[in-house]
Amino acid sequence: MLLVMTVFMGLIYPLVMTAIGQIVFPEQANGSMIRINGKLVGSKLIGQNFTSDKYFWPRPSAIGYNPLPSGGSNYGPTSDTLKKLVELRRSEFIRLNGLSPNTKVPPDMLYASGSGLDPDISPESAELQIDRVARARGFDSLQTVELQKLVKSHIVKPQLGFLGDPRVNVLELNIALDSLH
Repeated sequence: MLLVMTVFMGLIYPLVMTAIGQIVFPEQANGSMIRINGKLVGSKLIGQNFTSDKYFWPRPSAIGYNPLPSGGSNYGPTSDTLKKLVELRRSEFIRLNGLSPNTKVPPDMLYASGSGLDPDISPESAELQIDRVARARGFDSLQTVELQKLVKSHIVKPQLGFLGDPRVNVLELNIALDSLH
């Protein structure tokens, strides 16, 4: 019985599931990769670190966006280190985006995700970055309005209307941003 189950569950079943995945959902089974002119630029499912002012920034990552260790910082809510890190992220986000000191910064720009690889940010986080991106790209007021429309068009609604929160995929938004002009 052990030999039969090992062969079935360890070999046949995984091969059948892989084949079904490749036939029914080939893009998802291969990592939801994004290619531009045949060049691989990333995956829709794994966050990337955009640091240039010309791009929208992702949420922080406790693992430096490295998918191999995938994990969070494990700092607890009473951790002084976490409190200092969040305050530093808040003040840096406000300073670098030219925002008012009393601006409410969304939590996704202050706290790293559990995996450290979250590819999405909240629509509020994207909207707070619009002026910085527009300034860095030298956009005039009409182009800035176009940028606002671009952000709105990349908001993904919750699944089935109620599962999850609205979100913006940073990689897809930045790719669309590059194709604006």
